[in-house]
Amino acid sequence: MANQLTPQSSGIIAAGNHSVVTAGSVNEESSFAIAQQQLDNVARLIDLSPAVHAVLRVPKREITVNFPVKMSSGATQIFTGYRVQHNDSRGPTKGGLRYHPDTNLDEVRALAMWMTWKCALVNIPFGGAKGGVIVDPRLLKTEELENLTRRYTSEIFPNIGPDKDIPAPDMGTNPQTMAWMMDTYSSHAGHTVPAVVTGKPISVGGSEGRNDATGLGVVIIAGLTARRRGFNLEGSTVVVQGFGNVGSATTRFLAKAGAKVVAVSSVEGGIYNKRGIDVTKLLEHVKNAGTVVGFREAEPISNEELLALPCDILIPAAMQGQITARNAGKVQAKVIIEAANGPTSPDADDILNDRGIVVVPDILANAGGVVVSYFEWVQDLQCFFWSENEVNHKLEAIMQNTFAQVTDAARRYETNLRLAAYSVGVSRVAEAATTRGIYL
Repeated sequence: MANQLTPQSSGIIAAGNHSVVTAGSVNEESSFAIAQQQLDNVARLIDLSPAVHAVLRVPKREITVNFPVKMSSGATQIFTGYRVQHNDSRGPTKGGLRYHPDTNLDEVRALAMWMTWKCALVNIPFGGAKGGVIVDPRLLKTEELENLTRRYTSEIFPNIGPDKDIPAPDMGTNPQTMAWMMDTYSSHAGHTVPAVVTGKPISVGGSEGRNDATGLGVVIIAGLTARRRGFNLEGSTVVVQGFGNVGSATTRFLAKAGAKVVAVSSVEGGIYNKRGIDVTKLLEHVKNAGTVVGFREAEPISNEELLALPCDILIPAAMQGQITARNAGKVQAKVIIEAANGPTSPDADDILNDRGIVVVPDILANAGGVVVSYFEWVQDLQCFFWSENEVNHKLEAIMQNTFAQVTDAARRYETNLRLAAYSVGVSRVAEAATTRGIYL
């Protein structure tokens, strides 16, 4: 039986038979302030119009919903959820939905802004959005998660849709979550609307290759970056922080490419083996244990130690704010590939840049997921589906082309890959906003 929610374990304030789920702790360094600082930096680089800069610096729409959910115990609990739509100059907004006890509006704003630049960078016709509900999904039963998802969807129903805003899975959510969202939206609409979400199961309009798309994209970019730095992905040593959907898929593709994965971590802790970890055995262990901790063919390691390990490639694939001014000086990797959103602070960027460590930014490195989400949306609208090989080949072509554009921009502006990637993405959004003009 799944664990029951308790006031002590989930931040619930009891009030008779009702309760309120309160916001989790906010990072000391505001994620949204970091996102705005990154925009400000590129605005100076590309000489962005002050008027357009002002528009792009804030989200277009922010939705906060407080909604009741009937729990299996018969009690009612009130949860808080968000949906932020940053910019729709290039098309309907697009972005994941996360369930996490520390989710807050500041974080969701930042993630929505980063999605705007990411979609523009890979040149797909979406703007950026993000959603979140303050909840630890591990503490809810399946029926409670379904009730929560359906009620949250009904609360934001007027503001989402295939031509408005298209959610997708993120931390704490999965294809089943998207199926519940799609069914709830369709029930309100009066007909089946598969294109309202992406990342769905294949049986209800999902795309082949979607589950692994982010991880595959990360490894494609890792291979291109390695060659640019004068070494091969095959035989290189790699450290992966985070072993959720993205981290595990990335690790699997790294092993297939011949890389030596020497350390990985999950939320409970990390493991290290300098001779390399047998990824097949590790995946089987995680399937049974639910964590990388306890894997017999590696020694335990802390998250702090993991980020400081000597390696060719470090892949942060967990939460934002992992590499900061506090620990950036300890990083020993040649290359950092950001599989997570916002894992590196601006101060850390400066330190890493001064030390000659290449950082491939999140809006490039982890864009594979939104690219294949776009493919799924197109397939749903056309009711015409592609094979996994077709999906993967189209994804690889876009990732390779985008990488070339970013490296070209880095040479042109004589800057690092983050500013170069932002220069491409922000310029495209700015051009669309300028062309459309301001409606008075």
